[in-house]
Amino acid sequence: MTPISFASGRANPLFDDVTDDALAARLTDTDAAVRRLAVIEAADLEDEAWLPAIADLLRHDADADVRRTAAQRLGAWDTDEVVDALCAALADTHTGTREAAAESLTTLKDPAAGERLLPHLAGADSFTRASLLRALRELRLSKAAGPALDALADASPLVRREAVGVLGWLRHANALPQLTQLARADESTEVRHAAVGALGFATDDSVLDTLKHALADDEWRVREEAAATLGKLRLVAARVALEAALADDYWQVTLQAARALGRLRDAASTHAVAELLTYPISNVRKEAALALGELGNTDALAVLEAALTDGDPEVRKAARIAIAQIGAALTFVISAPRTSRP
Repeated sequence: MTPISFASGRANPLFDDVTDDALAARLTDTDAAVRRLAVIEAADLEDEAWLPAIADLLRHDADADVRRTAAQRLGAWDTDEVVDALCAALADTHTGTREAAAESLTTLKDPAAGERLLPHLAGADSFTRASLLRALRELRLSKAAGPALDALADASPLVRREAVGVLGWLRHANALPQLTQLARADESTEVRHAAVGALGFATDDSVLDTLKHALADDEWRVREEAAATLGKLRLVAARVALEAALADDYWQVTLQAARALGRLRDAASTHAVAELLTYPISNVRKEAALALGELGNTDALAVLEAALTDGDPEVRKAARIAIAQIGAALTFVISAPRTSRP
């Protein structure tokens, strides 16, 4: 291994040239365990001067554990050299190193660093493409929209899922037709699930039919996400479909449907939601009580008062909140000044 030359230019009394030279020597030690510990020590110094040495080990060290550790420790930095080294490590022969590099790339915060990721998409394997798109997601880099749109047709479901995530975070309206198609027909549960969630950035009811369709998906996680998204969008035309979803075989879907109905605030759902106060899962009973409070119908007061004796304290608390909420709304209506007739 080529020796690392390190000349300290720091005016920090905690570190001197002797210490630096000793650490540099350990980074090239013949013992992989020594090199790995040296990587950790160098990274903990939080000094950019050590980054070239750590990046070099990530690219070239013969030991997989050393490379993996280097990939993990470089996640705190977003210099060009580090980003390029992490991108290259996505094709490492060692699974642990690839995964560590992918995870470190997700910690990038600077959109400028995100721009450096884009060229690495071309010709890359599916793991690399998916990892790069995942890293681009939270950077909200507008230039990532084009590659993400192209990736919606990728052969790999992992890549398609991450592409959906990028477009969802960007709230890219032009992607809605493709996202709608994926939500309806993609063969991958993960992709359909992601696409249904991404439809939550729609600004009108153009996605209503697709989300209602997703409420009948074969996979419960997709149905759950559809109910949650309908609640987020407050699409009142989905009321009947959401009421039907209350009878889903999976309680997670029932819970999200109840929550969504509460957000719609249509008192017509009062009876359907009230029936959930005897549901065997306490989380659902709690959500039903809270939803009844949102619906604000005084017809629910009797069942909510009965729920005050529920065996779960969280359900009892939710019932008290709902009763107070309905009472406050009723008081407001009664006390509101009436407009006199001419």
